[in-house]
Formats: sequence, C-alpha cells, structure tokens
Amino acid sequence: MAPEDSPTRRVIWPLQALNFFMADLQAGVGPFLGVFLLAHHWNSGPIGTVMTLGGVAGMVMTAPFGAMVDATTRKRTFVVIPGICAVLAALLILLSQGFWVVTLSQVATAVAGAAIGPAVAGMTLGIARQAGFPRQNGRNQAYNHAGNMVGAGLSGILGWQFGFDAVLWLAAAFGVLSITSVLLVPADAIDNRAARGMKEDGDANERASGMRVLLQTKPLLILAGSLACFHLGNGAMLPLFSMAVVANHHVGAPLIIVAETIVVAQAVMIVVSIWATQTAQTRGYWIIMLITFIALPIRGLIASVMMTPDGVYPVEILDGIGAGLQSVAVPGIVARVLAGTGRVNVGQGAVMTIQGLGASLSPALGGWIAQSLSYHAMFVILGCFPLVSMALWIGFRRLLREACDGPGRAI
Repeated sequence: MAPEDSPTRRVIWPLQALNFFMADLQAGVGPFLGVFLLAHHWNSGPIGTVMTLGGVAGMVMTAPFGAMVDATTRKRTFVVIPGICAVLAALLILLSQGFWVVTLSQVATAVAGAAIGPAVAGMTLGIARQAGFPRQNGRNQAYNHAGNMVGAGLSGILGWQFGFDAVLWLAAAFGVLSITSVLLVPADAIDNRAARGMKEDGDANERASGMRVLLQTKPLLILAGSLACFHLGNGAMLPLFSMAVVANHHVGAPLIIVAETIVVAQAVMIVVSIWATQTAQTRGYWIIMLITFIALPIRGLIASVMMTPDGVYPVEILDGIGAGLQSVAVPGIVARVLAGTGRVNVGQGAVMTIQGLGASLSPALGGWIAQSLSYHAMFVILGCFPLVSMALWIGFRRLLREACDGPGRAI
C-alpha cells in the first residue's frame, strides 16, 4: 500500500469522500418526499407523477452530460455547478409545497445527478486508469452506499426530532461537503485521455470513435435493455413500500420508517459492493448481473405480503443485493466494452439514460396501480418486469460472457 503522504493517497481520499457525500446530494429528499407530501394531503398518483417528471428530466440529460464529460478537461466543474443547483433545489421545497414548485425541485435534483454520475466515473477512470478502474469503482460504491446510509439515518432522526425542514438542510450540507471534496482532487491528477477511455498506449493525436460505436456495440445495447426492464419494476419499490407501510399502519414517525428502509438497503449494499468487486476479478460481471435480476421478483412478492414495519428487513435486504451489485457491475461492464473508443463516459450516460427511462416511469406506473388496484397488486406487477431482463441476459449468454468477463476492449 502506498504511504499516507503519497500522491495516490492524496487523490484517492478526496475522491472517496466525494462519493460518500454525493450520495445524499444525488438522492436529495426524494425517498422522504412521498411521506412528506402524503402529510400535506397529496395522493399516491400525483406523488408518483412528480417523481417521474424528475426522473425523465435526469434521463434526458444523462447522455449529453456524458458526452460533455468526455470532451472537457474540467471534469470537476460537472460536480461543482450541479452541486450548487441541487442544494438550491432542496431548499426550494421550504418555500412551497405546490405541485410545480415540488416538480421544479425534483427536476433540478435529477438533472444534477445526471451530470455528477458520469463526471465521477470519468474522474475515477482518469485517476485509476482502465486496469485499476474496477477496484477503485468498487471502493467508490462502498463509500457511496455508506454515505446514503448515514444520510438516511441522520435524515430520519433529524426529521423525527425537528421536522422535514431539517432533512432539507442536511441535504444542503451534504451538497456543500461534496463540492469541497471534489475541489480537493487535484485537476492534474486526472488523465483526460484515460478518463474518456482512449487507448492508454495509443497516439496522442488519436481521435475518439464516432457516436455510432454505441449502437454498434451489441453487449451495451443488451445491457441497456435489461436495465430498463429491471428499473421499470425497481424504481418505485422503495418510495412506494415506505408509503404502503405508513398508509396501512398509521405509524407515528413516518420519516423513521423511510430512513429505516434506506439504512437497511444501503448497509447491505456496502457489503455486496465489496463482494462484487472481488468476484468480478475472478468470475466476471455476468453472474453478478444475473443475481440482481433474480432478486427483484422475489422482493416484489415479499413486499406484496409483508407491508409491515417488520417487512422492511427482507424487502430492503433484497434491494441492497440488487442495487449494490449493479452499482459495481454496470460501470465496470461499460468501461470494459468501450475500452479504446474514447466514448466511455457518453456510454455510461447512454446506459444510465435507458435505465433511467424505466426508473422514471416506475413511480407513476406504480403510484397509479396502487391507487386503482392496491399496493399488493402493484408490488406483484412491478416484480414481474425483471423477468424480461433475465430472459435477455440468459438468451445472449455467450455474447455477454465474452464482453463482461473478457479483457477490456470494444466488442
């Protein structure tokens, strides 16, 4: 291990601090927002619609931000400016709980997250290079999940003691700390050619591949389609499960219930992201992704019959398994299949866009199903969508195993 005063350590610790604090910045107050709006006499349908509008905005901007991250030599800017916007968006809800004010806040938060994700992935690739990216990305994700867990726990406690305003101020504080952390990463520590996935031993004047490489890389397309189906079922599970428990049991501290769901899931994600990082080195990413697709249908069935405070544990443990494994596997697969093209970050953004399409539609779909049928039916229906992901992943097994488990190169 490098000495504490080595340049590597001076770069890595701010990067990992950024991943810790940006977790709350990206999520914002979203998981707590549903319960807050229920208390202000909103119905589940409009709540799901607001979340979907935010998700669509983030989805639309993710790929363009990825392309800009590839092109720019000022990657830290794509954390600083969105971070400021996210802080202001969180505080905007203090002014009004009107439909369009809440919608604007969620749109701003989602757009900020759309910029920050590819920026941090690009910075990591530029610092660790292709060979070190899987390991460092795994560490990043462990810190990110830890930040989510701490942020959710503090939000639940502060919200219970001081009200929802305290949750908003905490999100703003994490935003400020995220901005501080990224500014501590030296700009010259980021190799901008490596950060966009160019050949590290290639000609310095070599140009990146055309954007058509994204459509010509079949494993990337299969990955994106599988994730879209998965997140169509997964996107609404956490907020709507919290709402279902609160609505069915009239708990006295609803913010604590929301915080509990997040803390349980994120604690599991820390463990499985470390496991996934180690497993990817020996068995590759294919089996890791298959496990995530299997976990969600089981989670949907359990959620449909255990809408109680005790049901938080099995439901969110399965959430932690699925999301924790994907947080390591998806960036690793994209970096591997687009290695040498110079389009890694726009590829990350494109995959996030397609997966975001499913995630952004999920709250509205789930909210209206719950309002029209029941929460029971909603969880079962949402849990069926990843069956399509499983069919794609197994059906194209040979091609995907070569891409996911082979050497880093464009396929």
